[in-house]
Amino acid sequence: MDQLIVGKGSSLHGRIRVPGDKSISHRTLLLGALAEGDSVVRGFLPSGDCMATLRCIEALGIQVEEHGDNTLTIQGRGLRGLCRPDQPLDCVRSGTTMRLLAGILAGQSFASTLTGDEQLLRRPMGRIAEPLRKMGAQITTRDGRGPLKIRPAKLHGGEHTLPVASAQVKSAILLAGLYAEGPTVVQQPGPARDHTELMLAAMGADVRSSGLTVTLTPRSRELSPLDLSVPGDVSSASFPLVAALLVASSEVMVEWVGVNPTRTGLLDVVSQMGGEIAIDSESRQGGEPMANVTAAASDLKGIEIGGSTVVRMIDEFPLLAVAATQAKGATVVRDAAELRVKETDRIACIASELSKMGAHIEPERDGFTIVGPTPLEGALVDSHGDHRIAMALAVAGLVASGETIIDGARCIPDSFPGFVERMQEIGARMEWVWDRGDCHGPSREREL
Repeated sequence: MDQLIVGKGSSLHGRIRVPGDKSISHRTLLLGALAEGDSVVRGFLPSGDCMATLRCIEALGIQVEEHGDNTLTIQGRGLRGLCRPDQPLDCVRSGTTMRLLAGILAGQSFASTLTGDEQLLRRPMGRIAEPLRKMGAQITTRDGRGPLKIRPAKLHGGEHTLPVASAQVKSAILLAGLYAEGPTVVQQPGPARDHTELMLAAMGADVRSSGLTVTLTPRSRELSPLDLSVPGDVSSASFPLVAALLVASSEVMVEWVGVNPTRTGLLDVVSQMGGEIAIDSESRQGGEPMANVTAAASDLKGIEIGGSTVVRMIDEFPLLAVAATQAKGATVVRDAAELRVKETDRIACIASELSKMGAHIEPERDGFTIVGPTPLEGALVDSHGDHRIAMALAVAGLVASGETIIDGARCIPDSFPGFVERMQEIGARMEWVWDRGDCHGPSREREL
């Protein structure tokens, strides 16, 4: 299955759940491996990226029991219990896997190498290598990119001022800090995801946050195992929610969504644009807030987005671009140059593909400007191998006239396995196409 076909249809309605949070799922594996004893994780996200992390920790000697209901038992071996891998650790396409594992491996007594697919090896890794070297880590890169070769080293604490807010860089430094002599302090220029800090604190680590400063002081005692349920991924939930905002007469609820305020930038932005978003039944699981989120069809208006909001929605900008095509006036995004170095150059890719559908979008160095509302037309578009580009184009297809065909859509399960099925549940007209390998050519799952 490499193509996804989407058709404009009637209104979207229903209550659904989305898979577990990707960021939290990554961290449960890594921190569960470092705990002393068995961690139990319910609602784990078995996406391509998270499975890359799982296979890496297994290669480091950690046994993980996978249950049929996305529940895992991670048999932690303690901070010093990891084993030397027999071969380079394959992070596939997951930048989170490579960057966070680098922090852990920097403090080990054995050498290791982190590698991955060509797409991952194009992404910048100097941003973690430099602060880790400042702590004494012995890391070599290939022109600031992977593969990363890590040799044993004695680490020391210190203060790190991040040039841009980045949860992955912050997490890599804090994880290395578990093996360092003396406190490790991270100064952030703005708020970034705090899942690592929350989970470390729940495991008994001495980690404290004060404003934009995070301090970790290593302790002699081991980390306690985890026992938690992973909330639904707010990034995944954003796709059906924004679709409901854009498709006339729609109303969709996504249940049990993680609403950590470091992750809800898109919900805040579409609300400012006039979107009808409701959050209710809030509770907490392992320190993480979660709630039911409902979106209803709304008339949107363009706004300007920049500053500290950007990092709180960095993964959702391709989807925001789709919403902006249906908003009245100009939507201006700035301070988002980070989008240039994600799985793809997301500014260039979303501008190119939405333009094929008739959008008025002007890419900028650190963002884009979109003027709407614009009637979109179905077209043959390309995911560029980026799961979030693919899903954003699928939402665009729901409001476009005619049929939208998305090439390279098989990357979608990297973050949202079951995306098409969940969208079909609420009434979306989309289907996979696959090559049957015979003279009859491609076949569809069902007719639109």
